[in-house]
Amino acid sequence: MSTYDHYTSPPRQPVWTVPATGAARFSWEYGSGRDRLLALYQKGKDKQWDGAKRIDWDLEVDPYDPLGTPDEALSLYGTRHWARMTEKDKGDLRRHYSSWQFSQFLHGEQGAMVCAARIVESVPDLDAKFYSATQVMDEARHAEIYGRFLHEKIGMLYPINDNLQGLLGDTLRDSRWDMPYLGMQVLIEGLALAAFGMIRDTTDKPLPKQILAYVMQDEARHVAFGRMALRDYYKQLTDSELREREEFVIEGCYLMRDRIRGLEVLEDFGIPRREAEEYTEQSEFLHLFRKLLFSRIVPCVKDIGLWGERLQKAYVDMGVFELGDSNLDLLMTQDEELAERLDRERFAAEEAERVAEVEEAIADGAN
Repeated sequence: MSTYDHYTSPPRQPVWTVPATGAARFSWEYGSGRDRLLALYQKGKDKQWDGAKRIDWDLEVDPYDPLGTPDEALSLYGTRHWARMTEKDKGDLRRHYSSWQFSQFLHGEQGAMVCAARIVESVPDLDAKFYSATQVMDEARHAEIYGRFLHEKIGMLYPINDNLQGLLGDTLRDSRWDMPYLGMQVLIEGLALAAFGMIRDTTDKPLPKQILAYVMQDEARHVAFGRMALRDYYKQLTDSELREREEFVIEGCYLMRDRIRGLEVLEDFGIPRREAEEYTEQSEFLHLFRKLLFSRIVPCVKDIGLWGERLQKAYVDMGVFELGDSNLDLLMTQDEELAERLDRERFAAEEAERVAEVEEAIADGAN
């Protein structure tokens, strides 16, 4: 069945063409590289996995409650519209919200795949090309997994959000080789990691928990890659060049903050846009969610050397300035460890089941 059969409304165009500028760069230095980046490249090779095998796709998912997250997280909760909703209506709303969230994850992963391919093409250093090549495969796997979850388990997709599409377009159209790093590795990936983590830590459903934990294990490496490459490069830039990139970060952060409201879902339920905006702005859960979404971005931006006065003021305005002192390395380590722990628990349980089956078979044979 075509993906178009599952869209709530068809995308404006079947293929989005982004005119791109910039040079493809070759490096003839094959014998050296940064030890940290080469170690990350080795880790990227070692940690490749197959989404068709590592994830238990036989797990059932209720499409009308795919994530099991509290209803308080829904912007309509507690409003006059919620009071009039039947249980079926509430199930439909949960389905639409989950579809909208995972659809944006899916579109973002395709964008990440394209940006990683652009980095392979344009970055001047071969060690960075090597690692970016592993990331292209990672992002392809993530897009495959999110697409499968939406097709098979929820049966509904939303088109790409305008703000996400705008930031992706700005990132890809820029001719400077560092901009795919900044737009994707720092902003979009950083925000996605926080969104993935919040759902991973609140869902009580095993399949989405598996998907998010395993994707986040990869994404932790991607953010580390962006930090390494940009921290080295931005030390060489002039003040005016740094200010240009800070402006890009400011605009991107406002776009991403506004992206997460899910107004499209409320409009599909007949809520006028202005009223939908009011509900989302009044949501206590959304305010908390917004703050957590920047927990990965702000310390990363500060770490790579973009911390001018105007950028700091923007983060004060967003209420996330204090996140600049967060321990990003600890967060990334926890992301990797959670995936490994989930593997151990899953495979230990499966092994116990196999042992029990063998023992039962032996006992039946003895009788």
